[in-house]
Amino acid sequence: MFGFLTKKLFGTKNDRYLKSLRPLVAAVNEWEAKVAPLPDAALGQRIAELRAEVAQGRDLDSLLPEVFALTREAGRRVLGMRHFDVQIMGGITLHQGKIAEMKTGEGKTLVATLPVVLNALTGRGVHVVTVNDYLARRDAQWMGQIYQFLGLSVGVIVHGLSDEERKAAYAADITYGTNNEFGFDYLRDNMKFYAEQLVQRELHFAIVDEVDSILIDEARTPLIISGPGDKPTELYARIDAIIPLLTRDIHFSVDEKARTVTLTDEGVARCEEILQVDNLFDPTHITVQHHILQALRAHHLFVRDDHYIVKDGKVIIVDEFTGRLMPGRRYSDGLHQALEAKEKVSVEAENQTLASITFQNYFRMYEKLAGMTGTADTEAVEFQQIYGLEVVVIPPNKPMIRIDHPDVVYRTQREKYLAIVAEIERLYRKGQPVLVGTTSIEKSEMLSGLLAKRRIPHAVLNAKQHEKEAEIVAEAGQRGRVTIATNMAGRGTDIVLGEGVRELGGLFILGTERHESRRIDNQLRGRAGRQGDPGESRFYIALDDPLMRLFGSDRISGLMEKLGMTEGESIEHPLISRSIENAQKRVEGYNFEIRKQLLEYDDVMNQQREVIYSLRREVMTAPHLDGLLAEFLDDLLDALYEPWENRRRGDDEAEIQAQVAAKVDEILAIRRAMPLEDGAAVPETAVFVPREQAKALVERILDAHRQAAPDHYQEIVRFFVLDTLDRAWKEHLLQMDYLKEGIGLRGYAQRDPKQEYKREGFELFEDMLFRIREGSLRALTHLKVEVTVPQELRHEETQAVQYQAPGDEADARPQTQRRAEPKVGRNDPCPCGSGKKYKKCCGQGA
Repeated sequence: MFGFLTKKLFGTKNDRYLKSLRPLVAAVNEWEAKVAPLPDAALGQRIAELRAEVAQGRDLDSLLPEVFALTREAGRRVLGMRHFDVQIMGGITLHQGKIAEMKTGEGKTLVATLPVVLNALTGRGVHVVTVNDYLARRDAQWMGQIYQFLGLSVGVIVHGLSDEERKAAYAADITYGTNNEFGFDYLRDNMKFYAEQLVQRELHFAIVDEVDSILIDEARTPLIISGPGDKPTELYARIDAIIPLLTRDIHFSVDEKARTVTLTDEGVARCEEILQVDNLFDPTHITVQHHILQALRAHHLFVRDDHYIVKDGKVIIVDEFTGRLMPGRRYSDGLHQALEAKEKVSVEAENQTLASITFQNYFRMYEKLAGMTGTADTEAVEFQQIYGLEVVVIPPNKPMIRIDHPDVVYRTQREKYLAIVAEIERLYRKGQPVLVGTTSIEKSEMLSGLLAKRRIPHAVLNAKQHEKEAEIVAEAGQRGRVTIATNMAGRGTDIVLGEGVRELGGLFILGTERHESRRIDNQLRGRAGRQGDPGESRFYIALDDPLMRLFGSDRISGLMEKLGMTEGESIEHPLISRSIENAQKRVEGYNFEIRKQLLEYDDVMNQQREVIYSLRREVMTAPHLDGLLAEFLDDLLDALYEPWENRRRGDDEAEIQAQVAAKVDEILAIRRAMPLEDGAAVPETAVFVPREQAKALVERILDAHRQAAPDHYQEIVRFFVLDTLDRAWKEHLLQMDYLKEGIGLRGYAQRDPKQEYKREGFELFEDMLFRIREGSLRALTHLKVEVTVPQELRHEETQAVQYQAPGDEADARPQTQRRAEPKVGRNDPCPCGSGKKYKKCCGQGA
């Protein structure tokens, strides 16, 4: 009651914030009158002057009114588009690091130019993040005219660019690109060997377009760069062959809400019988058990032309939120291979993770982050909790007059689709354009078939035709046009009404079912009613729709039975719409918890990632690595001499000395340095030397390398430290994957899986850091630099590194890097630290 009165008296928090922006908007309008008479060249000249002032320490906020006015004037002169006052409000909101929710058609693309120009004055780069390559190119070319008019440079990051092209694009004042490309460039940069190969600059300021799609919908799909693993693929086809022999609800149960499959006792016995295995739960058969569960998921939870399609002999994932194809992205943990076996296409080998990051943690690295979308308010709590981003709802320039009709509920799919086709035909005969939203490719094509039987001309826009997406969507507002589209197809493209359509009621949005997220439904609705245009929307629902069947149909079903409804009859009432919305809220809460849990686990990896990547960057860029090597050596000697220095009375000191001596010599090869100190012959066996003497001997070995190759010594050290670090990190990622897979079972032992994951993850990380120090010094102390050719460095092409796009898990595109390696003799110890001779280890075949 008190909250209600407060809002009544003082307005909502959103209202108070918008009111606080009015003086700034007035200041921009005052400056507009001052800059309007200036010649074209003077606008760019003034921007250059302001850039110089910022370099001298001038605060951006103090420049906001003038810069916004200059940008508004540039937009008017170059594009014939003048920013409305509400767009100025949106621009201020973005500059202040918040999310601006603006209705479809309110010109978000133009709004972004205001904070982009202002923040570009710092010279530190501004990133504008879009959902696909088409929008990145379009917006960079379109809005780029404003930037270039003002003397600012623009770059675009899209798939298929070379490193040189990417570096040039990131060096620009403003860089447009997709979330995937920005994230992958970050990961790839942290796999490079030389500082000059880096393409990205610091992560300064990013504006994320369609922020809900990128930071919410894709938050569960990490970016993964991976290389080929060594697991055989024959088992997938063998296990797939037994799936038809198992019966649902007898041998296994399916939980569609949690999207899991569980074997029953009868199912375990049946699998053991078919595969002739004594005990499926024996550790030796754990892989077989895992393959069975993934094959069952592939057959009973994943539907062709809904979750994926088969094209050119490949299984291609369909994005559940946008309906777009995601070529190259692969499900992890053997699920994609199970789908390939199910569809009888070539089964590709599983990949091993080399680098990964979630969008959540990538975008949280930006110094300042902002976003814009038509639908963010329903997820305001998540934006605040995860990203610290406040959502501000910007009012439209013209009042919204779209009519949103209550949902219509039918008993069955058949009744629902008959009613949908009848309604489409009515609208078509009337001439009112209709955009039909479906949740899958399969349903869009089924509906297309029904319309074809009625001879109703229509366009189908789904993942199979996404190349023509913008063109098809742009024409959806023409008279008599019928367009069938998957969920958010054409997002970012305005639907302009054709001649005479306003009089017919505008664009009609017809939803064939409710999505799990209210936001996706609101996005579909938002395609109509832009800029004060008329429009209508209505959702058609059946009790056996997935959302209704799993989360909310009991109450409605009971109501329909009480009313004695016959086949073909529908029920339409605001109460029904509220009931459905409550079901969506429950699902949204459930999905939020999943994303939150994913983040909590990834935060452990993120802390480790930050340590490794900062160490890696230091090794890449530092001119001298002597200080780092000294730290490595001190830490390594601490660990090696710990048994001797912490010995107790009664311990066998001779045995401890022998063990320490053997370990020290095995890792640090100090016997090689002994003759350099006293001229004596090299001992045949390891000799115990005090810690300080061992340190001096290692330093002698390193100094000998420096003397033999003075011009290349730092590069030799750099190579071996980075190579060892990359090997150790790769192994660590694999161990962390294994740890995460099994950590949930700790709950059965009354232990918190998250705390256990943190504790064991830290222990694994500590072990990895030790291996980095050990491996680096082992390689350097065993290395022989040939004095006859002290400056020669042999270049070898390493094995192609493959990387994977986001997904539940990823994509493989080859990228070859060149590494400079010091020349090593065939009989020398292998620099990798294995202890073997080079010719029998990494140099096989050399």
